[in-house]
Amino acid sequence: MGRRTPGARSTPALSALSAAGIDFTARPYQHDDGAPSYGLEAAAALGVEPERVFKTLMASVDGTLTVAVVPVSGSLDLKALAAALGRHRAVMADPAAAQRRSGYVLGGISPIGQRQPSPVVIDVSALSHRTVFVSGGQRGLDVELAPADLVNVTNALVAPIAGT
Repeated sequence: MGRRTPGARSTPALSALSAAGIDFTARPYQHDDGAPSYGLEAAAALGVEPERVFKTLMASVDGTLTVAVVPVSGSLDLKALAAALGRHRAVMADPAAAQRRSGYVLGGISPIGQRQPSPVVIDVSALSHRTVFVSGGQRGLDVELAPADLVNVTNALVAPIAGT
């Protein structure tokens, strides 16, 4: 189970996947600090369609920090996120709060293995792919895994939360 490739350092995300017995592939790539979009950079560097690469965003939903996982080719629909959780209002979380809560740096926040677990909502489009890519817990490292495994390891709700 789980495969690390040369150049992939251990992170809490990789450790959590290994501990859960989930089959995954760590996919490191050369990160450029000047890249305008970490997710689109990952898709290009890994040679995969942006629809299969998912970004991890943190939002405050009625005051509760929540993880939203959406394709890098789109955006997060905050109203849809709040509705999926039966709540009223969602706003993007303060970046410093997201880093403190997750234990990861911006551009490397993984939905897996966060320091303090938060509710996770994954966009339903993830289920249309055999495998998806999410941050492996550091800039320049993605993890490829089956979407059902991502849902299970994060105990996520799946809902239509992506915008265009």
